[in-house]
Amino acid sequence: MKIFVCIKQVPGVSEVKIDPKTNTLVREGIPSIVNPHDKHAVELGLTIKETHGGEVIAISMGPPQAEQALREVLAMGVDKAYLLTDKAFAGADTLATSHTLALAINKLLKDSNENEKYIVICGTQAIDGDTAQVGPELAEELVIPQITYVIKFELKKDDVVVVERVFRVEEVAIIETKLPALISVLKEINKPRIPGIKGIVDAYQKKEVFFWNSEDLGADKVNIGLNGSMTEVWKIFIPERKGEHISLSGTPEEMTQKLIKNLIDDKVF
Repeated sequence: MKIFVCIKQVPGVSEVKIDPKTNTLVREGIPSIVNPHDKHAVELGLTIKETHGGEVIAISMGPPQAEQALREVLAMGVDKAYLLTDKAFAGADTLATSHTLALAINKLLKDSNENEKYIVICGTQAIDGDTAQVGPELAEELVIPQITYVIKFELKKDDVVVVERVFRVEEVAIIETKLPALISVLKEINKPRIPGIKGIVDAYQKKEVFFWNSEDLGADKVNIGLNGSMTEVWKIFIPERKGEHISLSGTPEEMTQKLIKNLIDDKVF
């Protein structure tokens, strides 16, 4: 079984800079980290391998510096890592990103046993874009079932996947499907392991990050990068704070009633 884990390198700062001309992130001079949600996806992939066997393959799309993020997950125990890097990929929105990731996964499947079962695991969202769109769009590109917001996972016999998925704030839905499938996980699903010294050494001395460009993937330039992006960013700005703070006084019961009335008046409830 192949276990694909999609990861992203994101800015490791609370505030990011935007290029005013292209409306894209300025990455130069900014420290980068593995997207925190993606580490939970990696941990689940490694757990599946330890329980059921298989090969864990990490895939990322980004500039050459994203190799460092892949080295980090290799140190956690990932078997292979692929970095999709090409100037033609620059400026991709979630649609173009998911298309590019799908090209890589399909290429890896074609180069191996086409009948081999596989699962794709993503973090629910990236902390820089916060869209939670890449996972579902990738599933559509691969034409496989998808389950999002997963907090519990179980792989049973006959390649049956059973998960608990957050449905509403206080509701959980139990969903079942068969492989191949894509799931996106929430941070509550597990606690990512910390790489040991051996894992770190192996990640740099024994394991390799494979670099693929648009030609390696056989990509049509119309469907990748800015050309393949259907989202057009017109303007990025810090929202202006609206409204005034209110100060409540009285007994706890009186303040609660005032607060509830304000929430109702503001149509929060």
